[in-house]
Amino acid sequence: MTLRDEPEVHELRSQRLVHRGWVWNLVDDEVQYRDAVMHREYIDHTSAVAVLAINDDDEVLLISQYRHPVRARNWEIPAGLLDGGPDESPLVAAQRELAEEAQLEASQWWLLHDFWNSPGGSNESIRIFLARGLTTSPLEFERTLEEADIETRWVALDDAIDAVLAGELHNPALLQALLVANESRRRGWSTLRDAATPWPTRSPGPGVTPRALEGGRRA
Repeated sequence: MTLRDEPEVHELRSQRLVHRGWVWNLVDDEVQYRDAVMHREYIDHTSAVAVLAINDDDEVLLISQYRHPVRARNWEIPAGLLDGGPDESPLVAAQRELAEEAQLEASQWWLLHDFWNSPGGSNESIRIFLARGLTTSPLEFERTLEEADIETRWVALDDAIDAVLAGELHNPALLQALLVANESRRRGWSTLRDAATPWPTRSPGPGVTPRALEGGRRA
């Protein structure tokens, strides 16, 4: 028996925009769930991409950036929103983020992992790519606000894993990337998938109802 998450659709009776944000929205869905009607508020997100870049010395590129909601300087990996619309290529977006945040290009790209950031409260899906064959990007970007003082550091993959297990790192994309990469490495990287692999869990983006209002109405 295959172990995997399965899509499941229930009647969406109505959908109400609670708050329209700069990057994502907060919506309230009225859902017919079996014999009951329930309301669920969640973040309607654009989804995002992240990049685990590994050099020839088996070191991973980490970046440190201030994250205001948690009041902390957070070690993470280059990442960014898919804010170019539902047709934006996730690979192109990942290549852009690697260049903008680390001034790097990569000649080899694979799909490492997809995950929902917080499926109980958001439809955001994050796609993590593995990038190798790294060179310096000739492009230069003007960074502002939190991105203006990004710190970059090359860390041995094993040392980064040790930091995760010691409870020193907390960014979800970083943790997922490191742990999946470590296991993939143990298996001779046989689990890597083509960078163009379909992404069925990607959200359609704010303002786009994920599924039709089957037999119901839009609020």
